[in-house]
Amino acid sequence: MDAPDSSYVSSQDGSPKRSDQLRSSIPESGETFTHIRFLVSNSEAGSVIGKGGTTITDFQSESGARIQLSRTHELFPGTGDRIIMVSGNLGEVLNAMYLILKKLLSEMEKESGHEVEPRSRVRMIVPNGSCGGLIGKGGSNIKSLIEASGAGIKISPLDANYYRLSDRLLMITGSLDEQMEAIKLILHKLFEDPHYPHYVNVPFSYAAYGTNFGPNGTRGKFPNNKDDQNNSSVTIGISDDHIGLVLGRGGRNITEISQVSGARIKISDRGDFISGTNERKVTITGSQRAIHTAEDMIMQKVNSVTEGMN
Repeated sequence: MDAPDSSYVSSQDGSPKRSDQLRSSIPESGETFTHIRFLVSNSEAGSVIGKGGTTITDFQSESGARIQLSRTHELFPGTGDRIIMVSGNLGEVLNAMYLILKKLLSEMEKESGHEVEPRSRVRMIVPNGSCGGLIGKGGSNIKSLIEASGAGIKISPLDANYYRLSDRLLMITGSLDEQMEAIKLILHKLFEDPHYPHYVNVPFSYAAYGTNFGPNGTRGKFPNNKDDQNNSSVTIGISDDHIGLVLGRGGRNITEISQVSGARIKISDRGDFISGTNERKVTITGSQRAIHTAEDMIMQKVNSVTEGMN
């Protein structure tokens, strides 16, 4: 697999870019140690590991970064997903992220039998204390990150269902190139937070929260019981303001999502919210692949508007 070109590591052509203002106070940081944590499903974790650990070994050798994966029972609170941490200097981390994300896209194409939707998502874990710097006054920084990368970027609220949980999820939606540019700019911005490097020492410290599920912003999931056809069901929360985007005119969108994904989708009645939120319950039932496809399509509908508002 080809390594990413140098544009993912640093901008060396000398031409001015809109993202320059985000990096103006940061020195050239190719050798600065950093890290990134993000979520993957259990099946995606298997793809990154590879048979006998060959893939993760190759990725580490090719990128120079260290890649660590949480164990099967070490899940991020409010999700059923494991955590990958990539650490090294900035160039190594970006190279490893490119290899991992490209691999996951390739696996999705193999599963579906055709080229996947070019806009996918990455869910980064970011300490709550670092989010203020990423958002900026009046949202100025996150707007600049969105404009400079072309990706959709959204930070979830802190999950009150987990006492003392101090991490939030940052969702990056876009093409592989847009995601890589966003990750690069976000990591540059995180260099400004002197506390961020310390989190590399506790990458998977969620044992105290158990493996229970609960709402986590618009990505909250509740796993439900399997039905007689051995299907699973998952309930996610979608803001009441955005539920119309999922339904579509005359139910057109939800019908299309159900037909394309093969999943059954049920939306809670008006006023029936996830406790403590204004989010309606959207229950998706089907195979794991059908649930994943439906979830992606639902979030693309929501993000198509929320990104345009930024």
